[in-house]
Parts: sequence; structure tokens; C-alpha cells
Amino acid sequence: MTDFKYNRALLLLIVVGFLAALVIGWQRHIVEVNNSSVELVLDYEDIISLAQTEGVSEHLLMQQFKDAGINSLAVYDKTLEKLEKNGKITVATGGNLLARYRMGEKAGLPNNDQYNPIVPSYVYIFAASQEAGGLALFEEVKDDIIRRIGSERVREVSLDGAGRCLAVAANYEKLYKDNLGLSTAEMQDVTKYGYNIVARPSNYLTAQPQDIESEFNRLLPFDNVTGIMPVGEAVLGYPNLVSLSAGKMRQMDLTLYMIEHPLQLQFLKQDGLLPLAADTGYNVARVYVIPKDEQPKLKMNEAIHRWAITVDQERNIRVNLLRKYDKPALGMSLIETNLKYVAGVKQSLLDRGFVIGRAGVFQQYYPSRWLLAIIAVGATAAGVLLLTLIRPLASRYQYALLVLLSIVLVLPIVGGGGTLARQAIALACATVFPVLAMTWQLDRWKNCHPFKGSAISRIIVDGVGGLVLITLLSLVGGIYVGAILGDIRFMLEIEIFRGVKLTFVLPLILMTMTYFSRYNLFKSIDNETGVREKLLKILNYPIYLKTLLGIGVLALVGWVYVGRSGHTAGVPVPGIEVKLRTFLENVMYARPREKEFMIGHPAFLLAVMALYRRWPQLCHYFLVIVAIVGQGSLVETFAHIRTPIFMSLVRGVEGMVVGAAIGIVAVIVVQLLHYLSFILGRRSVVDE
Repeated sequence: MTDFKYNRALLLLIVVGFLAALVIGWQRHIVEVNNSSVELVLDYEDIISLAQTEGVSEHLLMQQFKDAGINSLAVYDKTLEKLEKNGKITVATGGNLLARYRMGEKAGLPNNDQYNPIVPSYVYIFAASQEAGGLALFEEVKDDIIRRIGSERVREVSLDGAGRCLAVAANYEKLYKDNLGLSTAEMQDVTKYGYNIVARPSNYLTAQPQDIESEFNRLLPFDNVTGIMPVGEAVLGYPNLVSLSAGKMRQMDLTLYMIEHPLQLQFLKQDGLLPLAADTGYNVARVYVIPKDEQPKLKMNEAIHRWAITVDQERNIRVNLLRKYDKPALGMSLIETNLKYVAGVKQSLLDRGFVIGRAGVFQQYYPSRWLLAIIAVGATAAGVLLLTLIRPLASRYQYALLVLLSIVLVLPIVGGGGTLARQAIALACATVFPVLAMTWQLDRWKNCHPFKGSAISRIIVDGVGGLVLITLLSLVGGIYVGAILGDIRFMLEIEIFRGVKLTFVLPLILMTMTYFSRYNLFKSIDNETGVREKLLKILNYPIYLKTLLGIGVLALVGWVYVGRSGHTAGVPVPGIEVKLRTFLENVMYARPREKEFMIGHPAFLLAVMALYRRWPQLCHYFLVIVAIVGQGSLVETFAHIRTPIFMSLVRGVEGMVVGAAIGIVAVIVVQLLHYLSFILGRRSVVDE
């Protein structure tokens, strides 16, 4: 039998690395708990539209939404379509004006003579009011159109009577719907009603410095602008003037609001978004909005539940961009439905300890390079140790490998970069530590020599005790992951953990190799042969129909297992599981993951039972492999850096407690079934 030794020097380096990870983990925790202010945002246009639909006073509705909890309104670029719909301007084609002219209507129309004829293909824009506010808006529209398409295509024409009119050489349908620029009038209204402003400017086709200056100059008179939330395919100033936009944002202390992608992986794709975030010094708040096609399917209570727990608490979202409901709930008007929705979101946030205000941002946190270097060495030591526990190496080779890998990983980190190295270390930790924990447990089992007649109480005590120990060891790996990626870029998910799928597959492969180095699945295989020889022997076994059926079942389980990981659409979640998740989120601080408390941890207790009851070795192997699923999931939880590190820690502990309880029930049920089969077997013998 091969003698596997735990190199004490490597163990010491792992402990030192863990201490460094604890320091960074604590610093990160302080940064996270100091960021608890959530901004509730609604589109300005949504309230206006709702007032028009329900025929109520705009002023009254604005006050009601403010009282319900909305503290900011999003203001978009104006369009000719919106302005005309609200009676601010009048828009017509030249062809339409000519038809009216020929019908004898001349008052209020442009002069149509040989020097200034009405052009059928032109777009004509009329000021709807000659008062100061109407003329100021007209001037703003004129300025916006010139900036968008050029001054040579825009001219002001005289009217037959009072008023002002623009003649624009442009396609009517396109110009009518195109974004022009932020509306000063709308921002004045938002300010008048006591809200903060979230500006949502769109980019220019060929942005010039004066265009960027113009957009930010419109924001200068307002001291209630909290941030910029870009709209469209590119941020304001892309591609060449992103730094100018960032400079203006820093000067005005404006936060960049970045909308999370619907698949919960980074952000909606907008060209220039990440460079803009970097140029602002990561003065960034993450935004969530329920997808437009999903919200109508959600009951109000489900949507409210999502905001406080799943979004703000678990994903560190600090800007809730709410959509209005377009259909009333049963027994309520449309306005009552939306006011109740907003009030419910606000109250659920307050119940969870959040405050409502301007969106909180993380302080500029970057951990010490030297602490990161120590963690890198500790992680390398863990990898070398696992390698020696699969295939023993002489000490000199262990240390040589340790030094070589440490140099490769530490140098870029100490040099001030090392993002890729840190991502590689995180992936290694998420893979290695669960296997190390279970390998240590395998060696404990081999040394304790459990006897077949052990009482069920001993199985439960040893099973729960072993589960606690390996969970604590796996949590060491989780702290490693949460610390090595613990800076503001990863916390904002601008940089992310790489290799989610691998963290679910590699531990299974490594655990199989470790298991085969210690146990035989079949008695016909010599126990002294190596892992390679054992695998080849197994592969040479004949395949039966039942074997193929078993492989098919395993393939289905594997498809579900891997398909449910990561951020792709993957395998759908059954409705009953959604209800279970909601229940756990309501009764626990952090909902544990099903892979842990429903699969991995109960399998661990059953693996202990298999060992004590001398079940077939193949059965024990599969239970160990299923158990490593739970440990791998536990460590991978910490790879979601957007989730507070304390929440990930609590989630792992709660999952262990619930999983142990389910495992105890599973062991008792199996024991009862064994007794039942024994009794039935004796009866059949007596009957015969």
C-alpha cells in the first residue's frame, strides 16, 4: 500500500496563506457593510404616461410616488415624437404643409415663395408656444438637431404670422424618433417635484468635444443629479472622447450606473462602458431592472421579494430601476397597483437593513500586493500537496515545483498587475481545496478501521463530525478565493472569476484519481497497482446493457449538474424548486445551495454508512463523488465576488447544518428499509 504523507512545510504555508486571506476577507467585509444605501429609480416618462392613461393630475401622481418610496427619476434624451405627444412642439413634413397650402391655408405656415419654397422631403418643426419656456425649448431642440446632423441641414424659416419654425433636411421617420439631447424642461420638472435626477444620455454618431460639453452643461444648474446611466449601444463620448466624459463626471461627482446583464453576468453590452468605469476611478453603482418580458409574468409579491433579497442583498445592487406594471392587480386600480409595488419594495429594503437614498458606492479598495503574494504561495502549496497525495513525490521535487509555480504567479502580482494570475489562483483554489478536504477524510477512514456492526448512532455522530470538519477545510478554500479576487473591480463584477464550469468538473476528476490511488473498486484489481493501471483495467471490463443504462443515467445527471452552473440559460429550474428557494430565502439569512444541502452533504453521511456497513466499494465511490459535489459548490460560492463575503460564509455554514439534518434522515430511512427487508426476508423463510 502506498504511504501518502502530508508535508508539514506545505501545510504551514497553507495556514500562513489562510491568515493573509482572513485579513483581506475582513477588510473586504468592512467595505461591503459600509455600502448600504439603495436608490429607487423610476422613469420620468412612466409617471407621465400613467397620469395620462388614468386621467389624473401629474402633480398629484408625482407626490404619491415620492411618498411611496421613489427618490430618483430617470430622464432620457428627448425626441420629436415625445415632445409632440406632450404638446411641446408641432412636427410636419413638407409634403403635408404643401397640401394645406394648396387648400388655401396659409396662416401659421412657412412662407412659400421662389426664394424659400416649402420642400416636400423636409421636416418642419414649429414652436408650440411663444412664451419664454416654449421658445427656450425650441432653441434647445434647434441646438440638438444641429449637433446631431450638422448646421448646413438646419435653417429657421419665417412664418405667415407669429411663431418660429425650423426646416430640416432629414428623413421624417428617422428624425422623429431619434434621440436629440437631455431635456432641461424635464429635469426642471423632476427637481420641482423633489426627486433626484438620473441622466440617461445617448451617444453621438461622431461625437465632438463641444457635444460632450453641451450635454454636461445642461446638468450643471442641477445639484440633484446623482449619476449617469448610459443608454444605447455606446456610452457618451465613445470611441475617442470617453475620457472627456469621465473627467466631467469626476468634476461633477456623478456616479456611473451600470445595468446588470439579464443573465446576471457583468453588464449590458455598451461600447466604452468598462473604459468609462476605469476612467471614473470605479465610482460605479450596479443597476438591476427586471426584464420587460418577465415582469408581467411575476406576481407583485414575487417581484418585491426578488428586489430585497436576491438583488440588493445577494448581488450588491445599489440602484433599483423599477418598471411600472401595465395591468392592475386584482381588486386595485392601475395606480394603486404601482404605488403598492413601490411601497413594498421600499419596505422590504428597510426590513433588511438598507437605507433609501443616493446609490452607495464601494470605497476604492485594493488589497496589499504582499498579502496577495502570500495567498498565492499558500494556494500553490495546496496544489503541490494534492499532487503528492495522488502520486507521491520526493520532497526535493515538491519544493522545486512549489518555488517554480510561486515565482510564476507572484511576480505579476507584486508588479502591480496579475489579474490573470489571480484568476488562475482562484480557479485552482476552487478546485483543489474541496478535493484536499475529502482526501484527508479518505485517509481518516482508512486509519479508523470501522467495524461492520457499528450502531446507527455512531454512524450519525461520525458522519456529522466528518461533515463539519471537511466543510471547515473547504471553507478555507472559499476564503482563499474570496480574498485573492477581493478588490473593487471584482466586487463590481467588472472583472470576474473565470472557469465556473471547470470548478464543477475538475474536482470530480481529481477525486476519482485520489480515490483510485487508495481503494480498489473491484477485487480482481491488484491493490498495489497505480492509478493508471486501475483505470485501464476498469476500461477493459465488458459492457452490459445495464451498464449502458447506468451510463445514460449518469450522463443525464451530469448534463443537469453542469447545465445548472454558470450564467447561461442552461437547464430550466422547476417551479417547485423556485418555491423552495423562496421559502429558504425568507426563513434563513442566506439561502444555501441545493447541490450542498440536498445532494452533497447527505451523500457524505451515506458514504460513512456505506463504509461502516461494508457496502460494495463501487457504491462507496459514487457516494464520495456525489459528496465532493457539495464541497465544490461550497467553495465555488465564494467565486461570486459580487456577493458579500460574509453572506457566502453564512450560506456555507447554513447549508452544512441543513444538509447534515437531511443526511441524518437519509441514514435513518436507509436503516429502517434494511430492517424492513430483513423482517420480510425472515417471514418469507418461515412461510416456506
